[in-house]
Amino acid sequence: MRLSVIVITRNEAHNIAACLESVRFADEVIVVDSGSTDGTVDIAGSFGARVTAAPDWPGFGPQKNRALALATGDWVLSLDADERVTPELAAAIAQVLRDPRHDAYDMPRLSSFCGRFIRHSGWWPDRVLRLFRRGTARFSDDQVHEKVLPDGSVGQLAPHLLHYTYPDLDTAIAKMNRYSADSAQTLHARGKRASIGTAIGHGLWTFIRIYLIKRGFLDGRHGFLLATTAAAGSFYRYAKLSLK
Repeated sequence: MRLSVIVITRNEAHNIAACLESVRFADEVIVVDSGSTDGTVDIAGSFGARVTAAPDWPGFGPQKNRALALATGDWVLSLDADERVTPELAAAIAQVLRDPRHDAYDMPRLSSFCGRFIRHSGWWPDRVLRLFRRGTARFSDDQVHEKVLPDGSVGQLAPHLLHYTYPDLDTAIAKMNRYSADSAQTLHARGKRASIGTAIGHGLWTFIRIYLIKRGFLDGRHGFLLATTAAAGSFYRYAKLSLK
């Protein structure tokens, strides 16, 4: 069976080559780009990807559905530009294509924060559904934190996906600011409201959940920084919502 890989991008020149190199085994690679100005499109094209320019930015879920609509393979693997398929995961995917037992598969994702792979803090094993038979699933319409919505049965793959999500603290802070704004907009559209007290409460709970309940302290100083950044993101999400 043929495999399509779909990726959405915007200024991912520092990531896209390694991402696409890790899926050389795919039959088709589709990149939907949202106005990159850093060479992302040229790099993707050099890997043989079919690159489509998006006219606007509707959010992560709708954008991934655009990419999905362009796929022609029997199966689809959705990746973010900062993710890498390990050789072990590639072999497991190849086995699925030879002998599929389910309509979709999730896999554990090992994520890096400021140069360290995080094994606690609620980040591991972080199973994500990324592989599915085309026509049996779609992405939710969420602007951020979108997910695959499968129609059929879901199996599990053992090998992990690598995720280089936050190479440094500056990136973490920038993403936190962007995602909190998008999340606040989504919550407001759903009729949610908040106050500064709500924002403080969510921020404190996020820190306690990640650092203490999810044992983020076992990830050392990286665990503390991760919990603090996540708490700030939660606080700003509801603080921004309170101003709408």
